[in-house]
Amino acid sequence: MRISVELTLSPLQDDYETPIINFIKRLRDSGFTVLENPLSTQIYGDYDELMPFLTQEIKRSFNEVDVSVLQMKIVKTDRSDYEPDF
Repeated sequence: MRISVELTLSPLQDDYETPIINFIKRLRDSGFTVLENPLSTQIYGDYDELMPFLTQEIKRSFNEVDVSVLQMKIVKTDRSDYEPDF
């Protein structure tokens, strides 16, 4: 099944940009479709392939900082080609 995942990583430290940039770069290098905006990053793919990858990368990102918050939304469909019609 195809899914869409929206992620917002918020390291709770002064140097918050570096862990966010590292996380996004690893998502970009994954081979999955990745779209970004100023507030979040969306990644799209097959559930059985994407979720183990995200588990690994979230853990890796959490290991880079002392305290971090990750917000994640999962939609059971691939919305990567969504274009507003208004």
